[in-house]
Amino acid sequence: MTKQTIIEALRVFVNQRPGLEYGNYGEPVSYRAEVRSIGKDLREARQLLRAVELRDTITAEDIVKAASSAYSGRLSIIERDGKVAIDYCVGQYWPTEYRRAVCAVLASCLWRYTRTHAMPPAVAHGEGDSLFMWRGKTPLSAGSWMRAHFKAEFGRVMASRWFN
Repeated sequence: MTKQTIIEALRVFVNQRPGLEYGNYGEPVSYRAEVRSIGKDLREARQLLRAVELRDTITAEDIVKAASSAYSGRLSIIERDGKVAIDYCVGQYWPTEYRRAVCAVLASCLWRYTRTHAMPPAVAHGEGDSLFMWRGKTPLSAGSWMRAHFKAEFGRVMASRWFN
């Protein structure tokens, strides 16, 4: 398995149709709300896929490791018949959660990458607490710095959803 084959398998997985059945909804309003939510999940999954793809130091092993722990480990990246396959164990309702599982895995992967490779040098502060400067402003803890970093990269809504 290579990083690119995993990315392509995840891309195919998130791009598949959710399979909503209109008959499962009592009214058009709730059906359309679900469609909008699922579309938002797709847009965010594509953004996170691209972010992982562009970071060269994220490896195939990093993505597989993130999949084993994120979203309760329900998304598995395996090799089947010489190809990368994505297995997903449904929690409650497939159409509303399979893309969210991919988002959670990729966000976990990005969090680990940023913590390991992209954090600035710590500024000694007080009694040995490691605090980080955010764009020359007030020192922040490591977690707060990372949340601010992802907010700057992905925007407030997406950062609060996947990196909080």
